[in-house]
Amino acid sequence: MENRILAKVNGKEISLLDVENFIQRLEPQTAAQYKNEEGIKHVLNELINQELFLNDAIERKLDETEPFKQEMAKAKEFILTQLNINSVMAATKLKDDDVRNHFNEDPTKFGKKETADTSHILVESEEQCLELRDKIVSEEISFEYAAKQHSTCPSNERGGTLGSYERGQMVPEYDNVAFNLKVNEISMPVKTQFGYHLIKLNSKPPGEKPVFDKVKDKVKNDLRSKLQRETYLAKVNEMRKKFLVEML
Repeated sequence: MENRILAKVNGKEISLLDVENFIQRLEPQTAAQYKNEEGIKHVLNELINQELFLNDAIERKLDETEPFKQEMAKAKEFILTQLNINSVMAATKLKDDDVRNHFNEDPTKFGKKETADTSHILVESEEQCLELRDKIVSEEISFEYAAKQHSTCPSNERGGTLGSYERGQMVPEYDNVAFNLKVNEISMPVKTQFGYHLIKLNSKPPGEKPVFDKVKDKVKNDLRSKLQRETYLAKVNEMRKKFLVEML
């Protein structure tokens, strides 16, 4: 794509690529608003305004003022800090054997975990739970209807549906029952810190055992993060012995 020059400010060119780069740095939802002809014109005018402010600042010699020098000193400290952190992190090297060993330590970590899709009805008492369960089992009312009419959970608007989640994302009392139900089975009352639940299992896809070659990149990223954390902390401990740190 041709990188057209869209404007010049005091001889400095502002190109279409400059505009696109500016838009890319915005939040995705905001950026979407400027990916059209009017949006590009708006961003171009903003870039022109920034160049005008820059030229005016130079003309007023703001770069010779004390506030400018203070901000530059702060920027220098920030850049040096980030460069040092990046250099420490870059020293982390991964070997193929290390990646394989990291996978073998806990293969389930990289596989597709078992999930459960459940609906529930949350009420205050066990008695009400049992009463509703009897009506649902006898087909006097549907589970969804009971949830909409009686559940105190916001999921009542969806007929009690909570969607799919991995084991461990719900409180233990709920999880232990949900993952041991049969599909379409409705539990007995389950007490948690929130009240009493009736749980219905909608589906429970099995977990999937990972194959190393398919998840190798995921393993690499996980190992890299682990080693970088260790490297970071080792460097911090080294520097704490070298430089004085006083807690006031």
